Amino acid sequence: MLLDPGMNLTLRPMKYPDFYEQYKDAIKNTWHVEEVDLASDLTDLNAFTPQEQHLIHRLVAFFATGDTIVANNLVLNLYQHINSPEGRLYLSRQLFEEAVHVQFYLTLLDTYLPDPEERTKAFDAVNNIPSIKRKADFCFKWIDSAFDMQELKTAADRRTFLLNLICFAACIEGLFFYGAFAYVYWLRSRGLLDGLATGTNWVFRDESCHMNFAFSVVDQVRQEEPELFDEQMHREVVAMMEEAVEAELQFAEDLIGDGMPGMTVKDMKSYLEYAADQRLVRLGMPKQWGSENPFPFMALQDVQELTNFFERRATAYQVAVEGKVDLDEEF
Repeated sequence: MLLDPGMNLTLRPMKYPDFYEQYKDAIKNTWHVEEVDLASDLTDLNAFTPQEQHLIHRLVAFFATGDTIVANNLVLNLYQHINSPEGRLYLSRQLFEEAVHVQFYLTLLDTYLPDPEERTKAFDAVNNIPSIKRKADFCFKWIDSAFDMQELKTAADRRTFLLNLICFAACIEGLFFYGAFAYVYWLRSRGLLDGLATGTNWVFRDESCHMNFAFSVVDQVRQEEPELFDEQMHREVVAMMEEAVEAELQFAEDLIGDGMPGMTVKDMKSYLEYAADQRLVRLGMPKQWGSENPFPFMALQDVQELTNFFERRATAYQVAVEGKVDLDEEF
């Protein structure tokens, strides 16, 4: 089975062909940081109010380390326990994409924060900015939860691993990052920071695929070992999601304070609860909050940007694109 201890190396006959197809699809989505033009963003940044400058500085400070944390968990916990060569192919590709994201955010900080001291503070945000530290501590707690397991020998081991996988897919990539994306697309809806929005479009697509792969692993384990998905698992996932929503809400309070036109803490709370419910539904669990999406620019994001992504590919990229895009997933 997928979580059995060992290191299966046999690609033929292929036991999990869907993982291999996701790996091939990921290759088609290749993009390069050098294709993102941030030059026009500098004009916008120079005209920002102090409140807007605070928001963007906090946002890029989170971006500076967020994908590095995800990459570390992928290497330390996920790769050794998903016993499928097809699955490990995908994880190898995901690791490359996380590196591209890190490069993008490094370029972003070098462009947005020309002062070396400000850049240093941004990279150390997990230690000196409480709202980011809280999110980082949440991530580290779940990395540590599975770090010492060399093999998944018992049902308890496998539940622990699944909770780690669900945390990084649903809470970190599916909530922390999507909350951050909402600020980017709110700025874009006001005609601001087009370069940041362009790069975020491609990060957005990568993260959507990362979530889809992780949830596919969960689906497969559910087929093979349904007894792992008991009431205890449900309670632990809900508690995890609640903690993640609260951490991201503290980040929102830090970024926008009393709010800005079209972006308030109340609206962000509704969006985070809406996004968390979408993750729970994808995991086969009932909604916990029942909130609506208050942001029209996010409601259209999955359709508009995935469509535009493929329209641009013929001229913007060297890699040919084939296949189809699933536009049914809600974000």
